[in-house]
Amino acid sequence: MSHAHAKTLSADRIRIPDGHVWHKLPIIGLVVGVLGLGASFALGSGDMKQFYHSYLVAFCFFLSIALGGFFFVLVQYLARAGWSVVVRRTAENLMGTLPVFALLFIPIALGMHDLYHWTHEEAVAADHLLQGKSPFLNTGFFLVRAAIYFVVWAGASWYFRGRSIAQDESGDKETTRKTQAVAAPALMLYALSQTFASIDWLMSLDPHWYSTMFGVYFFSGSLVAVIGSLSAVSLVMKRMGLLAEVITAEHYHDLGKLLFGFTVFWAYIAFSQFFLIWYGNIPEETLWFHHRLEGSWKSFTLFLAGGHFVVPFFILINRTIKRIPATLLIMALWMLGMHYLDLYWLVMPILHPHGVHFALVDVTTFVGIGGFFFGAFAWLTKRAALVPHRDPRLHESLRFENA
Repeated sequence: MSHAHAKTLSADRIRIPDGHVWHKLPIIGLVVGVLGLGASFALGSGDMKQFYHSYLVAFCFFLSIALGGFFFVLVQYLARAGWSVVVRRTAENLMGTLPVFALLFIPIALGMHDLYHWTHEEAVAADHLLQGKSPFLNTGFFLVRAAIYFVVWAGASWYFRGRSIAQDESGDKETTRKTQAVAAPALMLYALSQTFASIDWLMSLDPHWYSTMFGVYFFSGSLVAVIGSLSAVSLVMKRMGLLAEVITAEHYHDLGKLLFGFTVFWAYIAFSQFFLIWYGNIPEETLWFHHRLEGSWKSFTLFLAGGHFVVPFFILINRTIKRIPATLLIMALWMLGMHYLDLYWLVMPILHPHGVHFALVDVTTFVGIGGFFFGAFAWLTKRAALVPHRDPRLHESLRFENA
């Protein structure tokens, strides 16, 4: 619900002022990324399987945030949303990091033999099921598909962010209408590319297992990750003196509602996938869950279910908590942590089937990829206004209040 008190935006409220600490963050991110990945390569030199699996977890974690930003931008255009205009530029900047992941994918391409069982010719020759899947699961087609994904994602990030920034200069309302028209086909490309990417890079780690819900499962985690990131980044910016009184408690409340809703959506998809496989009781399907319910993985699985759903459900259901910056920030960071553990749970039982095995390279790969991701995000953020200040629905967003 909106009320009629008017607000305007002055230049110092929509741009990062000269001399602000934010201008140092891109180079800090780059340095942290180089040091993190350098340490990862040094630590992983003695156990490349561990390195590549740790790298894949960190890669998919930060990629899911960028892809979630892509989805958020598309949905806001399709829904013709007004409330979200002041946070949309942050989502556009998260989406804008997608081209960086094309470079960060190189170690995964180089480590395919250590990651994916189906790349071993002798294994395929001895396995009838892998032979049947070989037209799809083969190195050449795998890399071609990856290239297609990155072309789609990079092109979309360039288009949508570029159009939004161009409107800052021109003020042309027609830009919004044209972008809305493109958002629908872009959403279909997004759905297909993200689904197949999750199948290629995560589900095919165990090529004997399959789930028709896996793409939606990864998608649901991406939604939790991006809403958590938008909440955390907006709150940190506020503490740094940016976007003061532009993003208000009303917007944080809506982000909190979305975080709550997508947490429930993740739980619904996770349980549905488990329940259908349990009910079907097909050995090829149940073995995947069996690995995650034996040894210390069982405790990990129960902790993930409680931490990713039960705890946030009973906390975020409270209206007041979603409107208090400190509590919303804590829950946003908590959900990002749970999302990382979720991806860890998807990947690591393949390498360590009999129990959880944390390694220092898990930390260094996270720091390394995170440094490059955040450095790119910070660089994009300082290059344009912090909000789409000539969007025709900006006034709705500035006046927005929850009923």
